[in-house]
Amino acid sequence: MTTSILSPKYQLVIPKEIRKSLNLKPGQRLRLIEKNGHIEVRPILTPEQLIGYLKDKSHIAFEREKHDRPLL
Repeated sequence: MTTSILSPKYQLVIPKEIRKSLNLKPGQRLRLIEKNGHIEVRPILTPEQLIGYLKDKSHIAFEREKHDRPLL
């Protein structure tokens, strides 16, 4: 388990091994979510980072509803 200390200015340093594994960059925006007394931190991905994100999800079936189709 990796730990970090909250500074007097309420700043938190993300440890190097976590920054590397998530490929975080300086200035990158992060989303903080409070859930049941815990803080969840998620990187906000850029469009470039999303390319290929669903690549392994091609097996998911998708079928449009009839009311979603345009009228011709």
